Amino acid sequence: MGKGKGMGIQQCEDAEMGGKNGIEDLRQPLVEEEKIVVSSGLEYEIDGSSSEDGLDDGSGGSIWMVLLSTFVAVCGSFEFGSCVGYSAPTQSAIREDLDLSLAEYSMFGSILTIGAMLGAATSGLITDTFGRKGAMRMSASFCITGWLAIYFSMGALLLDMGRFFTGYGIGIFSYVVPVFIAEIAPKSIRGGLTTLNQLLIVSGSSVAFLLGTVAPWRTLALTGLVPCIVLLIGLVFIPESPRWLAKVGREKEFEVALRRLRGKDADVSKEATEIQINIETLQSLPKAKMSDLFQSKYIHSLIIGVGLMVFQQLGGINGISFYVTETFVSAGLSSSKIGTIAYACIQVPITIVGAVLMDKSGRRPLLMVSASGTFLGCFLTGTSFFLKSNAMLLDWAPVLAVGGVLIYVASFSIGMGAVPWVIMSEIFPLNVKGVAGSLVVLVNWLGAWAVSYTFNFLMSWSPTGTFSIYAGFSAITILFVAKIVPETKGKTLEEIQACINS
Repeated sequence: MGKGKGMGIQQCEDAEMGGKNGIEDLRQPLVEEEKIVVSSGLEYEIDGSSSEDGLDDGSGGSIWMVLLSTFVAVCGSFEFGSCVGYSAPTQSAIREDLDLSLAEYSMFGSILTIGAMLGAATSGLITDTFGRKGAMRMSASFCITGWLAIYFSMGALLLDMGRFFTGYGIGIFSYVVPVFIAEIAPKSIRGGLTTLNQLLIVSGSSVAFLLGTVAPWRTLALTGLVPCIVLLIGLVFIPESPRWLAKVGREKEFEVALRRLRGKDADVSKEATEIQINIETLQSLPKAKMSDLFQSKYIHSLIIGVGLMVFQQLGGINGISFYVTETFVSAGLSSSKIGTIAYACIQVPITIVGAVLMDKSGRRPLLMVSASGTFLGCFLTGTSFFLKSNAMLLDWAPVLAVGGVLIYVASFSIGMGAVPWVIMSEIFPLNVKGVAGSLVVLVNWLGAWAVSYTFNFLMSWSPTGTFSIYAGFSAITILFVAKIVPETKGKTLEEIQACINS
C-alpha cells in the first residue's frame, strides 16, 4: 500500500490494545512503516539485502501464492460491489412484483448501509478472534444467507432481512479484505494489490448494473452467490495471515504460512524473529483511547484522515452512483440504459489506471487530479440541468449530463475512490491506529448514508444546486490536499510523522 524500507501492517494487533467493542472496532486496515523491524514479516527487503522489487531471490513461487491469495480475497470485494450495485437496476421490477411503496423500497436500499455499519463495527473483533480467513468465511456466509432471503422473498420483511444480512457481510469484508492483502503483499506491489480491493468493488458494481439491465431481479440475486462460492473454495488453498498466526501463538502454522508466501527455498528465520519482536513491542504499548486522538501530536493525522473521508463522500459519489439512471432520465436522455451501461463500463479500466499509478505518481497528484475531474464532472452535469430548466440548448443538455457523470466517475475511480484509504492507512502511529481507524471508517459510512439519503431530496429542490454543492466540495478537496495532505509514497513511518508534525 506504500513504499519505503520495512513497511508493515499492524492492523491485526489493534485488538491487543483493547477496544473490542463499539467504535474502536470500526476499522479499516492501517499501514505502518517501521524503520528497523520488517513489520509483519511481509517485506522481502531486509536491511536492503534483497532485490529492489521486494521479491525473494530464492524462489519465484512466493509471488504466485501472494497473487492467488489476493485473488481469493478480492472475491469479497467483488461481492461488496455486487451488493451495492444491486438496488439501482432492480428498483422498478421489485416494486412492481412485490407491490412495494417508495418508502418500503427506500428502506430496502438504505438498510444495506445499516448492516454494513454493524458489520464494520464488529469486524475487528471477528477478524482477530477467528483469523482473516475465518472472517472472510463468516462474511461470505452472511452474504449467501442474504441473497437467498432476497431470492425467496414475497414481501418487504424477508427482502429487508436479506438486504441487511448482505450489508453485514460486506461490512466485515470492507475491513478484512484490505487487511489480509496488505499483510501478505510485497512492498513493491502493495499499493497496486491493495487498490485491487477498490477495483473489484467497482467491477462488482458494474457487473450488477449490466446484468440488471437484462436479468430478472431474482436471477440477479443468485448471481451474488457466485463470488461467495469462489471465495469459500479458494480459502481452502491459501495460507492464513502469518502475522495473525504469530499473534495467537500458533508457531508451527505461522512458519508454514510464511514459507508458503515466501517460497519453499526462502530463509524465513530472520523475518520470523522480527515478526515476534514486533508483536512483543506492540503488546507492551498502552491501550489507546478515542480521546488520545485529539492530542496535539495526533490531531494533524486525524484531520487528514477524517478530512479525506468527508470530502470523498460529500463529493456526492454515493448519491450519483445510486441514482445514476434517474439522473440521466431527469436530464432528458431518451434511453437511460445507454448512459447506465457507459457508467458501468468506465469504472473498471480507470480504476486499473489508478492502481498502476498508485506507487508511481504518488498519492497527492492522484488526489488532486481526481478532485479536479470530479469538479469538472459536477459542473458539466449541473450546467446541463440549468440549460434544461431554462429551455436553452435542449439538444446539448443530455449530452452534457452523460459526459459530466462519466467524467465524474472516471475521475473518482482514478484517485478519490482508493487513495484516501491508502493515505489513512499510512499516517497514524501504531499505538492509536485502532481507534483512529474506527473513527475514520465511521465517518466514511455516515457520509455514505447521508449523501445517498439526501440525494433525492436535493434533486427535488434543485438539480443544478445539487451538483453545484458537490462541485464546491470537490474544489475544497483540491485545496485541502494541496495545503494539508502530505505525500506518503516511499517514506518510512518516521518520515511521514516528521512531515505531518513539521
